[in-house]
Amino acid sequence: MTGRVEGKVAFVTGAARGQGRSHAVRLAEEGADIIAVDICADIDTVTPYYPLATEAELKETVRQVEALGRRIVARTADVRDLDGLQTAFDAGVAELGRIDIVVANAGIATYGRSWELTADQWRDMIDVNLTGVYHTAKVAVPTMIQAGRGGSIMFTSSIGGLKGIQQVGHYVAAKHGIVGLMRTMANELGPYGVRVNTIHPTNVATMMIQNPGTYGMFAPDDPEPTQEKAMPGFMSLNTLPVPWVESADISSAVLYLASDEARYVTGVALPVDAGAHVK
Repeated sequence: MTGRVEGKVAFVTGAARGQGRSHAVRLAEEGADIIAVDICADIDTVTPYYPLATEAELKETVRQVEALGRRIVARTADVRDLDGLQTAFDAGVAELGRIDIVVANAGIATYGRSWELTADQWRDMIDVNLTGVYHTAKVAVPTMIQAGRGGSIMFTSSIGGLKGIQQVGHYVAAKHGIVGLMRTMANELGPYGVRVNTIHPTNVATMMIQNPGTYGMFAPDDPEPTQEKAMPGFMSLNTLPVPWVESADISSAVLYLASDEARYVTGVALPVDAGAHVK
């Protein structure tokens, strides 16, 4: 099938690279225009583990979407900043004319035992991975309701939104939190034809897991953890015999939930996790 979201506009956060770029490009391949935002700056509690996206990476997302013949409005915005995010969203709607799909994808990962997390680690995690998701929905919903065409909102959760995972208690708390938000908003927005769902990946092969912090989760006693040393831990997480999935696998779920094929799917926590949540 082609053109599964033809003529629609999608708002994607964390769009400069990784899953966000993959989602934007996949939706564009199927006919959508894109409003893309990313912080394009580092957050101090995250940088010991991995750098966040850059403006050059956001420009590459723009290039890939435009190469498909689709329009894209890209802005730097921090999902923690409600006013800045609203400004970026409004600029996209002003140029592209509508909004049909929201993918609240922006997120971070840091590590530590729950009681040893710093106050800054906890605050940044909740602010980005929970409040940032709420902000993303908040800026878009009034326009979706006013348009009267319904639509699809998706929150990127995690297997950590379905089960406890050691070393990431703050992440797990945020990812569980957006499931509750999703279920509430699915009920609130159902009368307007707006569907709300969460997607729950296992580890995805992006920089968020391909870093020493994640490797250290699976090799906690090793002072110099590597991907090779962490591989048994990665493999043990999933039921299917893979260490992780690809961004494209999550984008396929995004496309499905965005399309009319899922027109009656709402309030669902959808795992794309190689069976990790049942293990």
